[in-house]
Amino acid sequence: RALELLEQVLIALSAAHAAHIIHRDVKPENVLITPDGEVKVADFGLARAVSAATTATGGTLIGTVSYLAPEIVVNEGADARSDVYACGAMLYEMLTGVKPHSGESPIQVAYKHVHEDIGKPSKLQSDVPPYVDALVARATVRDRDQRSTDARVMLQQVRSVQRSLAAGLTDDPELVADLTPGARITDENGEPT
Repeated sequence: RALELLEQVLIALSAAHAAHIIHRDVKPENVLITPDGEVKVADFGLARAVSAATTATGGTLIGTVSYLAPEIVVNEGADARSDVYACGAMLYEMLTGVKPHSGESPIQVAYKHVHEDIGKPSKLQSDVPPYVDALVARATVRDRDQRSTDARVMLQQVRSVQRSLAAGLTDDPELVADLTPGARITDENGEPT
């Protein structure tokens, strides 16, 4: 169910990213589910067109700290990969029931996003397969150059994971290898992205 919800979020973000718009505040509160189960991504209030304006925030931390990508925390600017990080953090929370990092203050949580990896969901939920752990790791890797490049790429990865789940696989070493940070990112045809 978490992957089904995330898939719908990624479809919406893919459209935004294709239009060169980044959301910059992806979080559960901005994912609305209609009574008939339709998922909507709301509050593009922090959204920006990808340009020089997205490279810095003037020293002001923008976004919700539990889902902030490390590059935003250290004021290196936001891009589509920052939205991917937030989606990975949300997926972790949907799978485990807890936020990826906690602390006594927002600054402590922000510091952890910069200096600590988000853990494997399987450490808290033993039935999470290794390829789902790898999906979370790829989306939330602190080095954004190793992250999925945008929502479209992450959507393809989510669909690969869903196929393995539907096939009842407890492990899929090839998928794990493909998703593990540092692996080559490819599209649905196996082409590098």
